[in-house]
Amino acid sequence: MCIRDRLNAVVLIVISLPLVAADYQDANLSPEERVRDLLPRMTLEEKVGQMAQYVGIEHVAKSEKNMSIEELRRSDARGFYPNLHSSQMPEVIKSGKVGSFLHVVTAEEANMLQRYAQDSRLGIPLLIGIDAIHGNALVRGATVYPAPMSMASTWNLDLVRRANEETAIEMRATGSHWSFTPNIDIARDPRWGRVGETFGEDSYLVGEMGVATIDGLQQGDFTGPTKVIANAKHWVAGGDPINGINLSPMDISIRTLREDFFPPFKRAIDAGVFTFMAAHNEINGVPAHSNHFILTEVLRDEWGFDGFVVSDWMDVGRLHTFHRTATSPKDAVRQAVQGGIDMHMHGPSFLGPLVELVEEGLISEERIDRAAESILLAKFKLGLFEDPFVDISLIEQTLFSEKHQQTALDMAREGIVLLTNKNQILPLKQDLKVFVTGPNASSDAILGDWVLPQPPENITTVVEGIKSLNVSSVDYLDVGNQVKTLSKRDIDTASIRAAKADVAIVVVGENPLRYDRKGKTTGENVARSSLDLIGDQLDLIKSVKSSGKPVIVVLVNGRPVSEPWLIDNVDAIIEAWEPGAKGGQAIAEVIFGLINPGGKLPITIPYSVGHGQAIYDHKPSAYRHKYVDAPTRNLFEFGYGLSYTTFKYDKPRLAKSIISSAETTSVSVNVSNTGDVRGDEIVQLYIRDNYSQVTRPVKELKGFKKINLAPNESKMVTFKITPDMLAYYDLDMNYVVEPGKFTLMVGSSSRNSDLKKVYLEVK
Repeated sequence: MCIRDRLNAVVLIVISLPLVAADYQDANLSPEERVRDLLPRMTLEEKVGQMAQYVGIEHVAKSEKNMSIEELRRSDARGFYPNLHSSQMPEVIKSGKVGSFLHVVTAEEANMLQRYAQDSRLGIPLLIGIDAIHGNALVRGATVYPAPMSMASTWNLDLVRRANEETAIEMRATGSHWSFTPNIDIARDPRWGRVGETFGEDSYLVGEMGVATIDGLQQGDFTGPTKVIANAKHWVAGGDPINGINLSPMDISIRTLREDFFPPFKRAIDAGVFTFMAAHNEINGVPAHSNHFILTEVLRDEWGFDGFVVSDWMDVGRLHTFHRTATSPKDAVRQAVQGGIDMHMHGPSFLGPLVELVEEGLISEERIDRAAESILLAKFKLGLFEDPFVDISLIEQTLFSEKHQQTALDMAREGIVLLTNKNQILPLKQDLKVFVTGPNASSDAILGDWVLPQPPENITTVVEGIKSLNVSSVDYLDVGNQVKTLSKRDIDTASIRAAKADVAIVVVGENPLRYDRKGKTTGENVARSSLDLIGDQLDLIKSVKSSGKPVIVVLVNGRPVSEPWLIDNVDAIIEAWEPGAKGGQAIAEVIFGLINPGGKLPITIPYSVGHGQAIYDHKPSAYRHKYVDAPTRNLFEFGYGLSYTTFKYDKPRLAKSIISSAETTSVSVNVSNTGDVRGDEIVQLYIRDNYSQVTRPVKELKGFKKINLAPNESKMVTFKITPDMLAYYDLDMNYVVEPGKFTLMVGSSSRNSDLKKVYLEVK
């Protein structure tokens, strides 16, 4: 039932009850009743104002102070408003022309903004959104959890849910109510800067992680003081731009959209997500921000979404200035609202034109009402009309609490992926002389993107983590924290210092820190044309290798690193991704065996940048022929990851090997720990439709279960096989289960050598 239907239903209920004046300020009434009462009291400008979002006053003031007149004139990236000075913004809020804010990173400012809103005619509170992608990390002192790619490497939905529950608590404590996450883009181009902000390349895994995130943030319908609204983004297909660069076009078939890119978003709606964010890109020639097909026909008409859609940063205006489908800024507003955008991010260029469009009859007031209803309903459910303020005295005991630190540490531990381990050199013994170097050894790069500077005492770097374990001897060579620039002197010195140790640990990778604009190499709007280690980092590793001592390479990075030389020449490789504030401790614990690594890759690591698109669920014809200048294989496959123990899979067994298209069955496999230490294993289920009307992937992930086994312990793992796991879009784009045979594969990764097969027939 849509919001309008629910509101109409409320009217019928009210008529049958004793006559009581419905008052939107009465907390005893339902949120729907309160919206029903409030909306008719609002002027057109006030309703449109609810659709207008601004960046925080402090953010604007900082831009005005730190940017030149020319920079301010041509910039849309720092929140400057050419015709509105920061000193004028309080009066705009008091006039009821602002419904939401973002980039409000202190509780003091949040309270200040809400006080201005209380002075408006109707006293409607503000909805404050923030990019709490992996913790509320734009706020100083918040818990910084591992980045989404690290989260996905855990394959632990309960842990992801818990981290987001805690994030919601920290957000509400500092005045925010709406998180612009999960990013459920499918990362299909590793050059893309935002790969690390996603949950990887697989539609099913991304959907599972997205639902866990939504469940953690909203916890149902987000009613209550410790819950926030989640946001499914970016709608849609931003993760496979034609040149790997953020914002660039996407030319894609409707079949691929529905098979690969749509499913996580449909899962998000089924999980109750209340907001969507449109993508920067264009899809088949139509910008996402004016795309009626995706914003209205699919999202609302087909899937029944009844929340609201927010634009991405300044993207309504870009319909005119960038995409050039709109002939004027006013026409851009018309296209966006008619397409399905309900809230504008961000600034004063939206309200005036939209009011004019309604007055001219080009946009109906009913369309405005629908958007305002959803936004107001969110505010009532969040309890903002009763108390929009936060108690600043409680912040210190809420942020970075011991409980939240433990979750961040647990997630960092489980998200580390052991890629190689020659001769079982890992784990190391603590009585060794250890040499440590590399630009990410003592860097905040472990925090990831969407983070502002955090208190140093809250961050455990890799070298700090190693030193905390009472290792016999730790010699640290500081080569700076810039991955782009290493001195030849440091590179040469590294070999000399390594020769005096028993083993060397080199921590390299990328720089995701958005406050280090010059040094940043990954993250939003930072694409790369290569997947090699940037700068002279490989030379540093080679120098250390020349010492003749064993070399452990730790990767701290947001996207796949393709360096075949490492596989052939170093003794172990650890993929840590961006493991958050406790990442250094987790990495050290893995290196020295306090933690047995159990993470698995949520994305394929290709042999080189030229090997993309290197997805595991490719079509049968993808590798019919070979490259002439390099191996065709990937470096590491989706779902892959080593352990300090070993696991044995028996042959899987089907409960029923022949079923009808409407029946269910199950497949079971016995998994044993055949090694000497307890360890986690992620049991993965893949399915292939052997013959079909249209070509199908060679395998698709359809289920996974994480188990923990002691030495010599075995567990039977069972997956239920339902019709939807066998269905696909046929020639006529009907979603069907066809008769025929299916191959079910169960194992430790998507590699064929790691999978055991069994065959199912559908009659």
